[in-house]
Amino acid sequence: QVQLVESGGGLVQAGGSLRLSCAASGSAFSINAMGWYRQAPGKQRETIARITSSGRTYYADSVKARFTISRDNAKNTVYLQMNSLKPEDTAVYYCAAARRDHFYAGVDYWGKGTLVTVSS
Repeated sequence: QVQLVESGGGLVQAGGSLRLSCAASGSAFSINAMGWYRQAPGKQRETIARITSSGRTYYADSVKARFTISRDNAKNTVYLQMNSLKPEDTAVYYCAAARRDHFYAGVDYWGKGTLVTVSS
């Protein structure tokens, strides 16, 4: 019913910036909370940032002051602006969405992911 498509990943030098986008389609009106997760090679998937329908945000400590999550409800799109990228940010980044306005009950929809590689 809902499809999430990420874009904006790629190869970047340490200290550089990237902007990820995630567009929701289908029954997007049912989406409230949205967010970004990432999974580095050999590591568990982790939460990076979340945003509620009203714009309240959450960031993992590892990306605070460097990443910014935002959304355009009219376009059913969520963004992740990533600045001052570090090699440890290298991972597949996944867009996520939930019918509820939080992720306490889990993620309802996942994107396929977009690879971000940060070279040292």
